[in-house]
Amino acid sequence: MFLKTRLRQKIQIIVNPESDKGRTGKKWKNIKESLHAFLTEFKYEFTEKPLHATEISRAAIKDGTELIVGVGGDGTMHEIANGFFENQKIINPETVLGVLPSGTGSDLSKSLNIPPGIKNALEIIKNAPNNLIDTGRVRFKSHSGENKERFFLNIADFGIGAEVVRRVNLARMKRKTSSYLQCLISTFITYKNKKLKLKIDGKELPSDEYMVGAIANGKIFGKGMKIAPDACLNDGLFDIVLIKGITMFEFCLNAWRLYSGSHLKHAKISLIRGKKVEVEPIEGEDALIEVDGEQLCSAPAIFEIVPKIFPIKAYL
Repeated sequence: MFLKTRLRQKIQIIVNPESDKGRTGKKWKNIKESLHAFLTEFKYEFTEKPLHATEISRAAIKDGTELIVGVGGDGTMHEIANGFFENQKIINPETVLGVLPSGTGSDLSKSLNIPPGIKNALEIIKNAPNNLIDTGRVRFKSHSGENKERFFLNIADFGIGAEVVRRVNLARMKRKTSSYLQCLISTFITYKNKKLKLKIDGKELPSDEYMVGAIANGKIFGKGMKIAPDACLNDGLFDIVLIKGITMFEFCLNAWRLYSGSHLKHAKISLIRGKKVEVEPIEGEDALIEVDGEQLCSAPAIFEIVPKIFPIKAYL
């Protein structure tokens, strides 16, 4: 039978009730009942503001929590993961993250091979080993000019992907229903490719115009697009997928390839593997950057892989 043995640990559940277009809060009673099927005891807290999940997870880890379970989408997991760090270091390597996906996309869970459904996710939290995965670290300047850094588990990107995320998040804030694909198409109509200078592991690429640059630790982003189909979460490398300008017609003709993962054969798409990516705009370009589905900043930015540092419940 399902989950006969309940886990006995100090556990913190972090719930984003607004995730999945507000459905997570509405179905929390059922989620909590499923959690009680295998957890002897746990604390739970709802997020109430941006970066609240980071505050909750950091405080829980310092209080000796052994397992943190995130209930929400990619943005929620991103915030929780950043709470595992302080002064650029993991606070407690014995604390592990369990992912209970409840978002509109939940691309991280797909990169982690977590099947859909609450029971499947709970089975993995109960039975999967504690694995260490790589983490991306991005250094950037905030809108006020401060030097900042953020960690990410799945994928960061610059270009049209970040523009689409901005539109999706704006629609969410206005309580409007708008899919990622709808926002992608509407953004594409007015989007202009960004002139950028890239450096990968110290080697400078010729300056060029880019539509998308995905800096991938995981495989999947954009609500199911297999942008980096061969990426590995624990190989110590980013899969850097660069898409140079394509027309609207070319995009419509090849969009299905992004979901099947067969797009890398396209002449305007290249894959480079590396540990450090430096992105710098030229000629005053404003190239937005997003990480794990959250629009973060504009270029310039520096991305670095931090190998096998983040503890997570998963089968890799």
